[in-house]
Order: sequence, then C-alpha cells, then structure tokens
Amino acid sequence: MPIVTLPLQELVDRFGPVPDGVELDVWDVEAPHARADEVAIAFLPFYFAGRHRWQYVHDLPNLELLQLPSAGYEWAVPHVPGHAHLANGRGIHDDETAELAVGLALTSLREISAFQFDRVDQRWDSRETRSLADRRVTVVGYGAIGSAIATRFEAFRTEVTVLARTAREQDGRQVHAFGELPDLARATDVLVLIAPLTDETEGLVDADLLAALPDGALVVNVARGKVIDTDALVAELRSGRLSAALDVTDPEPLPAGHPLWTTPNTVLTPHVGGNTDLSVPRSLDLVRRQVAAFAEGRPFENLIEVPVPQA
Repeated sequence: MPIVTLPLQELVDRFGPVPDGVELDVWDVEAPHARADEVAIAFLPFYFAGRHRWQYVHDLPNLELLQLPSAGYEWAVPHVPGHAHLANGRGIHDDETAELAVGLALTSLREISAFQFDRVDQRWDSRETRSLADRRVTVVGYGAIGSAIATRFEAFRTEVTVLARTAREQDGRQVHAFGELPDLARATDVLVLIAPLTDETEGLVDADLLAALPDGALVVNVARGKVIDTDALVAELRSGRLSAALDVTDPEPLPAGHPLWTTPNTVLTPHVGGNTDLSVPRSLDLVRRQVAAFAEGRPFENLIEVPVPQA
C-alpha cells in the first residue's frame, strides 16, 4: 500500500481522512523507513538537517514526491533521487514571511526595539522616528511571498517597485529584472530581499549595490543570508550610513562573536519568517492536496525543475 510520511505524529493526527489505498505514517528521517519500498510521498521535517539522512531518502525506490516544508529549495536540489519529483512549500509561508518583512521594517524605522531598551532603563524619550509611509520600497524577488510582501507594503502608503529574474507585467505591476537593481537602488529607502538563493542571486547585494543606496536606507532580508555580502553590510552598518533588519544571515546560525551581534542600526531575528502557528495547518492543506493528486493521478503542485546531472 502506498505510504505518505509526515515528520510528526501531530500532523498525522490532524490530517483527517485519506483516500482509499493510501496510508499515513510518521517518519522523521532519523533512521531508514521500515517499509521503504512502499513510501510514495515523503514530507520532510520543518528544520531538516540533511547530511547522512539524505541516504535514507535515496533508499525509497518508489518515492514519487519529496515535499519540502519551505519555499526555498536550493538546499535540497542536489540531493533529490533521480526517480522522484521535488515540490517546495510555496503558499505555506506567504503571509507569515510578509508579516515579518513589514514588522522588521517598522521595528527599525520606528525604533521599536530601541524603545524597549529605554523601558528597561526606565527612560521616557519620545524622540522623533521615521515613518514607513511615503518611503520608496524595492522588493527583490517576486514569487508568491514577494507578491504578498509588496501588497502589504502598499497598504502602508509606500511606493513599491518589484524585481525578479526576468522583466514582465504581473498582477498589474511592472516587474523589473534583477539587472536593473543597481539603478533602482539609488531611489530606494527600504530594500526588501526575498529572492531565492541561486548562482545569480548569491552576493547580489554586494558593496557596490549597498553603496548605491541613499544615506539612511534600510535593508530588510527575509530571503537567504548569502544574498548579501555580509562583510560589506557590516562595514555600512558600522559607518552608520545604513540600517538593517535581518531574519537570515551568512553564516547561520550566527556564531558567538560575529560582528552582526553588535553592529549599530541592526534588528535581528533568528530565521523565524515561516515559524508561526500557521505553519502546521497550511502545511497540512498542501500535503492533503498532494495526496489527493496522487490518488487521482493528477499532477502535483509546486514542482521544482531539478537539473539532470551531467555525465
């Protein structure tokens, strides 16, 4: 009987009825699956540290779908068995990550975190801060999450520009190409990064790009740490010219003693963009649809094209 694996008993308990001829099972990929030849769909744990565990995935000879819990997928592509499809978690974390992007921007511009330090010191300092309204926001990355981020920033009466790998018209917006970013950066007050990590986007925000941003600009990163040249960002933060609000870093987790722990004008969260109470129900919704597609012989959702290794 085809097996669909979920990493937590909670997910199995909350899944509900499954199509006839399909079985649910708990598998956290910490050991080989006891019925490896029956696993058809495997949903990986939310925080999957692969390493040797990838071999257990490769030991599933009839695996049809490897389902990721994250929108990002670059970390899994090199490890997908050649006989299986790969799907990402597009749609699971859109609202969560968009909320955090706006929250990080507001925390930095309105100095919310600094006011909490004032509270500890019992200091009442009603100083002027910066508003988000009327800022020029540039969103780098225009997938599902990028679209959600752009929509939310527009609700704050900002001027939003969006970029993706290719220029196009989408959702009534002009989407600019990544190559236009150096020019657009010069008119950007808040730079929001949500692009996937690829060869094209790694180090996209380098010293030259940061230098192109106006004095006082804010960099918000809810993408991947390696999209930014960390050393170049640290230099700008130490100079006081730019601010940053980061949910992701390079390296990650951020080690003790790293400069980003103490740079001025910096707000830092520990990669929690998709870590809210919405994650489980939205994950279940997606896996239910994937299981229904499997049972009915329909295509899976969110499929990622995995390059074929060259001989």
